[in-house]
Amino acid sequence: MVVKDEDSDKTLELFLKIGLDERTARNTIANNKVTANLTAVIHEAALTNGCDRTIGNLLYTVATKYPANALVHRPNLLDYVVSSKIKTPAQLEAAFLFLSNVASDNFKRNEFEEACGVVGELLGTVRKKHPWADPKIAKQPVDAKMFELLGERTAADDEKPSRKKEKKEKPAKVESKAVVDDTPAQPSEEELNPFSIFPAPEDNIKVHTEVFFSNGSVLRCCNTREMLDKHLKVTGGRVFTRFPPEPNGYLHIGHAKVMFVNFGLAKEVWMLLPQVRISLLCYHLKYDDTNPEAEKKEYINHIEEIVQWMGWEPFKITYTSDYFQDLYELAVELIRRGHAYVDHQSLLSRKCSIYLTGTDDMKRGLIEEGKATLRMKQDMQSDNFNMYDLIAYRIKASVLLLTLMQEISGAFIRAMIILTASWTLLRISHIQIPLGNSTYLGLRWVGGRKLEIFGFMPTIRIRVKAPRAGQTLDYLLAHFKTLKEKPLTDTGQQMKMALQVGMESFEVMGWCRKGWGRKREHTWRGIGTYKLCTLEFETRRASYYWLLHVLDLYQPYVWEYSRLNVTNTVMSKRKLNYIVTNKYVDGWDDPRLMTLAGLRCRGVTSTAINAFVRGIGITRSDCSMIRLDRFEYHIREELNKTAPRALVVLHPLKVVITNLKSGAVMDLDTKKWPDAQADDTSAFYKVPFSNVVYIERSDFQMKDSKDYYGLAPDKSALLRYAFPIKCTKVIFADDNETVLEIRAEYDPSKKSKPKGVLQWVAEPSPAVDPLKVEVRLFYKLFNSENPAELDNWLADLNLDSKVEIPAAYAVSSLRDAAVGDTFQFERLGYFTVDKDSTEEKLVFNRTVTLKDTYGKGGK
Repeated sequence: MVVKDEDSDKTLELFLKIGLDERTARNTIANNKVTANLTAVIHEAALTNGCDRTIGNLLYTVATKYPANALVHRPNLLDYVVSSKIKTPAQLEAAFLFLSNVASDNFKRNEFEEACGVVGELLGTVRKKHPWADPKIAKQPVDAKMFELLGERTAADDEKPSRKKEKKEKPAKVESKAVVDDTPAQPSEEELNPFSIFPAPEDNIKVHTEVFFSNGSVLRCCNTREMLDKHLKVTGGRVFTRFPPEPNGYLHIGHAKVMFVNFGLAKEVWMLLPQVRISLLCYHLKYDDTNPEAEKKEYINHIEEIVQWMGWEPFKITYTSDYFQDLYELAVELIRRGHAYVDHQSLLSRKCSIYLTGTDDMKRGLIEEGKATLRMKQDMQSDNFNMYDLIAYRIKASVLLLTLMQEISGAFIRAMIILTASWTLLRISHIQIPLGNSTYLGLRWVGGRKLEIFGFMPTIRIRVKAPRAGQTLDYLLAHFKTLKEKPLTDTGQQMKMALQVGMESFEVMGWCRKGWGRKREHTWRGIGTYKLCTLEFETRRASYYWLLHVLDLYQPYVWEYSRLNVTNTVMSKRKLNYIVTNKYVDGWDDPRLMTLAGLRCRGVTSTAINAFVRGIGITRSDCSMIRLDRFEYHIREELNKTAPRALVVLHPLKVVITNLKSGAVMDLDTKKWPDAQADDTSAFYKVPFSNVVYIERSDFQMKDSKDYYGLAPDKSALLRYAFPIKCTKVIFADDNETVLEIRAEYDPSKKSKPKGVLQWVAEPSPAVDPLKVEVRLFYKLFNSENPAELDNWLADLNLDSKVEIPAAYAVSSLRDAAVGDTFQFERLGYFTVDKDSTEEKLVFNRTVTLKDTYGKGGK
């Protein structure tokens, strides 16, 4: 349901009548799904004239959290809510749990009321002992006994208890110190195992969802016992999941959650079941390569590499295009069963044979783009627009970048063939294209989905099946170069490549026009145990299960969870692609982006990302934003344990120690770790201390104050791991304002105990500058917490999100740091060596500051 502008005011008024505050009501109207659900709930409850706020809040919860597989019982629940028999959120949650288990089975009122705490304790006990008794008759003796014991009911009995706490006398002070309980709180089961919410594979026989048709019929989708037993036999009780990214961009932190949910579930079950652990982990990476125009080999390489960096090792890598022929055969089967038709935008009442002929014509390229589509015959009058005879296939004319892939050596040959319309390829039985030097490219259809190759062959991501073991890519190329017009038949070799071109000529549609094969390849094989996806797919359950039902395919357990949204950034691939291609940032791996490549370049570890994802849990709380500082909390927790300490000065201010002889250099021990033991030499590194040191410019000011602990005229401060120094003189520039240099004296006895502690870097030898490095500081990319909701989201970009410091000073021990090494620059934050580093100059990216706001109340 989409709320039109002229109806929005009426909808807002309706929501305000049930007690929602105006802000919540307007936010609800912005969400079409919740708006449709809440409007339906209000009408079902017959509360269009309004109600008190308590009931209104419960109605809102029903609209957002009611289990989809038990819609038939929603009116019963609303009766309890309206009559105030269910009046607390806890009771409502219990009702949801009960109804989700009951699904569309008979509604047993007694069990429901017991599960939700509807009846009182006395009457509940009576009902347990005499379940056949009439509740009204049973209540009479209970009321009589209460009257005998307590007397007449008065108005005071109906008064709500006061929430004001009585003032208690302060207890006398006890000299002994109170014992503090340092025992940490026990984590919940969900925190220990976030996958505990998913049912076991052997329990997948309950009703998944109910599909309501406009003619009043209801389809209750579930597996038969025979189908489930067959599935369990094939899988051996293992959990099969998949991560299905589109290779049309770089993965971002939202994909990290998807990987954690899909891969983590399969791994968790593998760890818990000893009988399963003899097998490989059963999660795989499946590319959703159904839109070749937006796909690049760069993205495919990145996805495989970043998945491994995140700590996951899929047991198999597949492509949706691997199953295009299978999907085509399923489409033909839909037609045979009367559940699909070819839409020519005209005559729709055609026979099955005509539909099959039309589908074959589409496949062979005999119909031009826009002239015909293959539609599933669902329900055009349904309240769910995802049942509006969705398109399964349509013809797509495009210019395609074609790639040849050799499986044995893993090498790639890239070439470009420009086709004004891909359907043209399908209608030509034999193509010859001159490539120069008398070399030709030739294509010949074999069996509808295979091509014979003449010469150098670029195609749409073809998997090459070598005719014989041992024939390497060089061998094949040698043959290609010698060919002209004759086919590859030397020494009797028939080089036939299995192609998926036939289906690539159609933009595969389906589950709400996004990937006919996105969720069907696994199901068709009878292997997929769970289908885990984000909440925007929830309304598409009906079309998904309808398709599996009419094809008699196994129905996996579907679970929708909330997307991961982090503040002060954008997560849309379209928006990310825009700011990358238009140079608002420095590529997909810019450290300011929430892409996984960008986070890695910034110095964030995969373990910190996974800990963050695990910490937020697998929830169904839609439209929630996770504050950036919560993510930073997990980064600090990780790096605090793994990043060695180092001394660096970002904005150096020269300090000359006048009572230390020029040229004298002392090597001082400096800790790599704050808890380093004195006898552990590996936990220390040497730094030189000379009569010329550099401190942070912000650690000096001309005017001292009580709350200032830095250096000032005639004031002392401690150089960390070294000696106290006292400022004795200040050298100014010609403007008499800019401080050029400070003269100071050090206390070799360390008797003075100043409060301020400063980081510093010294000249390693007379007139030799310390190690010079470049440091890049990164800030929030967008000023607003949720820039995606802004009309002009680009105007919200933070123009100061990147600050480069070209001449910072660092201790010489960092000279050998390699790309990816991370350090804690004391008092400054955590920094990682960037890939732009050279032998002449190191470049450090700030990963995160030392300040932790999440632990102090940030969320």
